[in-house]
Order: sequence, then C-alpha cells, then structure tokens
Amino acid sequence: MPLLAIVVLAVGTYAFRLAGPLLQDRLTIPDHVRRLMSVAAAVLLVALIATAALTEGHGFAGWSRPAGVLVAGVLVLRRAPFPVVIVAAAATTALLRLCGLS
Repeated sequence: MPLLAIVVLAVGTYAFRLAGPLLQDRLTIPDHVRRLMSVAAAVLLVALIATAALTEGHGFAGWSRPAGVLVAGVLVLRRAPFPVVIVAAAATTALLRLCGLS
C-alpha cells in the first residue's frame, strides 16, 4: 500500500473521531435512532461472529470451530474469566479436530 494511501486513511480516521466531539452540540439524534443504532451494532457483531465461526474460505469450516464458539458463548453467559473462555474454546476445537471432527 503506498504511503500516500496510508496517510489519507489516517487523516480520514482522525477526522471522523474528531467530528464527534466537535459536532456534539450541533446535532441531535432522536432516541429511537439511538436505540436502532445500538441494536444494529449488536446485529452486526453477531453476523461477524457467525461468519467467522461457520466459514473458512468459501465453504463450511467444519463442526469443531462452531463447537468451540458455542463453548465460549456458554462460558461468557456464565461470566467466566476471559482467559478461561479463550482456553476452553481453543481446547474444545483442538480436541474435536484431534478426534477427527474437522
């Protein structure tokens, strides 16, 4: 990537971050739009997790990866510490792959 493109992206990113505090008093967002944006962010995150958990390349990733994500989800709901969640998900995926369930 050329250096100019990196600089343009950096300046654009900084401008977006700076626009929030500068335009805070000039722009009023209705409450229903705020709720909709919050829900949209959650839906986008779930879609990203599903895509990463279920696909690899252009096909299905196999059953071991979704099983690991499921274990992580259950542990998160039970409020397990983050390192425990990561290790348990990785161990579940690794053990299932070791058993031949790709």
